[in-house]
Amino acid sequence: MKKVLKSGSLMLGLTLVIAGLSACGSADKAGEAGTGKNASEVKKDGFPIVDKPVTMTLMAPDVGVQDWNKMQVMQEMEKLTGIKMQYQNAPIDSFESKKNLVFASDSLPDVFFGADIKPAEQVTYGSQGVLLPLENLIDNYAPNLKKILDEHPEIRKNMTTPSGHIYALRTIDLSAVWYRSPMWYNGKFLKALGITKLPETTEELYAYLKRVQSEDPNGNGKKDEIPLTSVKLDDLRMFFLGFWGIYDEVIYADKAGKVHYTPQEEGYKGYLTFLNRLWKDNLLDHETFSQTDEQKKAKGKNNRVALFNDYYPYFTMGTEPDDSNPMMKPLKSEVPDSPVYGKHPGISSNGTFAITKSNPNPEAAMRWVDYMYGYEGGTLFAQGPEDVLWKYTDKEKHVKEWKPVPGGGDREEYRGTLTPNYGILVPGAASSELSKGLKTDFDKWLDKENEEKLTPIAKIPFPSVFLTEEEQAEVTRLKSDLDTYVKQMEAKFVTGQEPLANWDAYAGQLKKMGSDKIVGIYQAAYDRWNEGSGKK
Repeated sequence: MKKVLKSGSLMLGLTLVIAGLSACGSADKAGEAGTGKNASEVKKDGFPIVDKPVTMTLMAPDVGVQDWNKMQVMQEMEKLTGIKMQYQNAPIDSFESKKNLVFASDSLPDVFFGADIKPAEQVTYGSQGVLLPLENLIDNYAPNLKKILDEHPEIRKNMTTPSGHIYALRTIDLSAVWYRSPMWYNGKFLKALGITKLPETTEELYAYLKRVQSEDPNGNGKKDEIPLTSVKLDDLRMFFLGFWGIYDEVIYADKAGKVHYTPQEEGYKGYLTFLNRLWKDNLLDHETFSQTDEQKKAKGKNNRVALFNDYYPYFTMGTEPDDSNPMMKPLKSEVPDSPVYGKHPGISSNGTFAITKSNPNPEAAMRWVDYMYGYEGGTLFAQGPEDVLWKYTDKEKHVKEWKPVPGGGDREEYRGTLTPNYGILVPGAASSELSKGLKTDFDKWLDKENEEKLTPIAKIPFPSVFLTEEEQAEVTRLKSDLDTYVKQMEAKFVTGQEPLANWDAYAGQLKKMGSDKIVGIYQAAYDRWNEGSGKK
């Protein structure tokens, strides 16, 4: 359940804390509202949205906590808007396959919701007229979202394909910091070893991990401590690469606007070299490439792990939320201007809401989803209806407090019975206003850790650019083999199966496989993006 919880509370939790030819007819589709089934006049403001009830089909992934027909949030939305949604859900683990089948069969829902619509899907199905262009609907029927896009034009640009159309909305959180979850220290180990100042360089970290290995900080008289653990390096890679001046695992732009392909950078070699050193000295868990996340967590709960990655430290430690397990401070390496931190772009990479050509009333659908981009709708979807899990202490100033969980139990799990904003990313905008009065001491401590350790060195690795259909096809073709090769070689370099003396041969093979072509494609896309913002 914790895996679901981590992503499910993203909009609220983060606050507590990437086109082609346009179809000739697709731009006209949105003007066909009010014809066919369920025709109804749409108000530009006020509620209900329509003059007579409208029914639409909505396709979304389901985390299996609650029947969407019984979710109080969705019931409230129907009462408020006059729009009844008929749900076409598929289990979250099989949703991607179901979505692909729906697109291929052309048996479309009226709207996709929380559907993780990838940039390539937006370009492909938008240019084919399957997904409707949304920009005119936004400007005329979405005052909350339009306000955000007018105030933050880079967000509108991030949602707009090269053809000039927006085919899917995104989840927005301008206060978000984490691009990937951070690394955490076991506070009990720090205390046992008398550590009052966290490591600031890779050499200081190495020295600390050696002490963990030899000084029995868990006090059980056994050498069973694991200085650093991971699951296939997927959990620590992003954070550690920042120690060598790299902002992302694959593609990033430096401060001068030059695009880089991470696996062929000298900083990536530094990252591999350091991890290989830790592996050889038994400081990096030798089960890293075979264990599951659950097995990693079991080691944490048994107080064996010194340094680990998780969304929150208590997920691994099995303790209560508190300030005893500090966030890792990114480390300086031999690379100048390190460390750096790849910051969350403030907008989801994939689309969370789209309107299809089957929709009888696109205007109504846009007004329906726009509610989630305002304070009232954001609160409803993030926290559930008023007076269930929360109540106002000062409604005018938007200050709330939590109420006891009905029947007791876990607050997050109960929230998952109320709202679809649990386990999936849903459309909407998070803001500090949503959580006034609701932040716990742990939440405030996280904000402080972010502000002191990450924000000063943070930069968005790469804007959410779109590729043309031809570019996307080329990148997809090239990355299919490159991703596999890079992953295999990473493990070989770290474990010593491949000596780092063979780095030049490895980097040469990447270029033969098309890594420089990928850089060129993303550089062109990045330059287009900059031109769209008026930058020179």
